[in-house]
Amino acid sequence: MNHISNIASKLSEYGLDAMLITSESGERYALGFHGEGTLLVTRDGAHYTTDGRYIEAAREQVTGAQVSLITAGNGHLAQARAYAEEHGLHNVGFESGAVTVDAHRRYTQELPCILTPAQTLLDELRASKDGEEQAVMRRAQEITDEAFKAILNFIRPGLTEREIAARLVYELMRRGGEQVSFDPIVAAGPNGSRPHAVPGDQVVDTGMFITMDFGCKVQGYCSDMTRTVALGQPTEEMEAVYAAVLAAQKAGINAARGGVAGWEVDAAARGALREAGYEEYFTHSFGHSLGLDIHESPNAAPSEQRILPVGAVISAEPGVYLPGRFGVRIEDVLILTENGCEDITRSPKDLIVL
Repeated sequence: MNHISNIASKLSEYGLDAMLITSESGERYALGFHGEGTLLVTRDGAHYTTDGRYIEAAREQVTGAQVSLITAGNGHLAQARAYAEEHGLHNVGFESGAVTVDAHRRYTQELPCILTPAQTLLDELRASKDGEEQAVMRRAQEITDEAFKAILNFIRPGLTEREIAARLVYELMRRGGEQVSFDPIVAAGPNGSRPHAVPGDQVVDTGMFITMDFGCKVQGYCSDMTRTVALGQPTEEMEAVYAAVLAAQKAGINAARGGVAGWEVDAAARGALREAGYEEYFTHSFGHSLGLDIHESPNAAPSEQRILPVGAVISAEPGVYLPGRFGVRIEDVLILTENGCEDITRSPKDLIVL
């Protein structure tokens, strides 16, 4: 999977001679490969440097770029400088959202060109996933669905949140996940009111909701899903909150499509919770874009004025959190189309009682 040509085609629009890419996700997007290297993409070529740990794999897997080995006396920036001088590169964009102040200082000292912030160039390209990207994200989501099915047969009274989280990681990895998209969240009972609770020693018991938020990566691309299940019969209030969250998710999904602003999707879900009387307990946005990073942009958030493009992959994850008591979150992943969206999460969403 290679997007060098996509990047090259945008350089003239931004008035750039080249784009300097140094982040892991930027490198993955451009090359379909990660080797802790440095990439310069010009209008008519590309140069990639990596070290001895990755050089053999890079020479086998990287296409569309000249691949070079760095040495103690001829490192990433020395080779980038030589390439820039050879090709007359004057205005070079860089990943302003990923480069540290110290790294920027080194680049400006060692490279013979103007460095221009150009994070938007990559963000706009990455916002809409092509067919290859969507295919690997579907596979990652399939693995996540399979792991959820497996974890339902594992959960029982007496386990801790940490034990369930560890089992989720195992189920994701054994089914083909390369690594987790993020550290899984498992929040039982009163911990469920904390959207990003850290799995700990809380023991799960009958009468509790258990919220699980987890995902894996395939070829660097993330999956993401959340399900809240009941261990033993829930109370009427718990059932009412769950029903309200599910209705809000469905409202947001019905509003999601390419060409609408992110705030519009969020507003549809938020309105459903307002009608149910729980809006004040919905403390985050409806969703975020995901891809090579678990949080990308644009988002389905109250303040998001940007348009969600066709091909965007976003989460759909409203929640209600009653402080110190319990919480409910239901999350799917959507691929936006011109006329709506495709929900690629297949796990059931009706309340599951274990």
